[in-house]
Amino acid sequence: MPILHPERRDARTLRIAAARTALIIGAAAAGTVLLLAAVTGGRPVLSAAPISSSSAHPPQAITRSADFGQASPSPDARHVADWIADSRDNANADFIIVDKRDARAYVFDAEARLRGASPVLLGSAVGDDSVPGIGLRPIAEVRPEERTTPAGRFVAERGRNLNGDDVVWVDYEAAVSMHRVRTTKPSERRLERLATPTVDDNRISYGCINVPVAFYEAYVRPTVATRRAIVYVLPDLKPVQQVFNSYDVNAARRQASNRANMLSTR
Repeated sequence: MPILHPERRDARTLRIAAARTALIIGAAAAGTVLLLAAVTGGRPVLSAAPISSSSAHPPQAITRSADFGQASPSPDARHVADWIADSRDNANADFIIVDKRDARAYVFDAEARLRGASPVLLGSAVGDDSVPGIGLRPIAEVRPEERTTPAGRFVAERGRNLNGDDVVWVDYEAAVSMHRVRTTKPSERRLERLATPTVDDNRISYGCINVPVAFYEAYVRPTVATRRAIVYVLPDLKPVQQVFNSYDVNAARRQASNRANMLSTR
């Protein structure tokens, strides 16, 4: 789990301050919503926030589901992906779903078509929230029960850790990123953990999301190469609909079909 570098934090503070000044001077209300989304830089933003078009209530016309190709996602991953596709919650951006219970990541294009999927390693502690201020603490001071991968909707961006490695910041304030799996401690057997068919041994990190090197290079890095992407981290404990304010696309489609049938028989 990379710890935040003071210089990066200072630069980020200046960027946010400049963006806020620009908002005060010239932005209209609609533009304000979009720019605030741009400067969140990895803070969790639930789908009810202004940058999102989502709602607990489905749109009038249900037209889209996510395309998982040959993958077999969990019901929660399918639910969230279909809701993103139908509600356009991703705001025309590529997106990544991290299913913590299934220890897998799915990378989608902006049209909700699957590009690639892979097992991942996650925070060793089960939980859906980061301890306040944890991103500022030395890694040696992070207790075992605090090593969680937070759940939520995050605006991700490229960055570098203290070693100079490029990473994808998921929750910048909590110092949680998605990066290539590290093998600096052979006793942790991270490569072996990724290769096993079970999810029981995929909890090993301080909170960061570790992915295979080849998967990072082929799918994760290109997704954020030219623009920011949205990362949806599914919860361990909380109901998924509570975390994302999502709706059941199939249920909404059935309701719409029933309404249409009722109208046609009048």
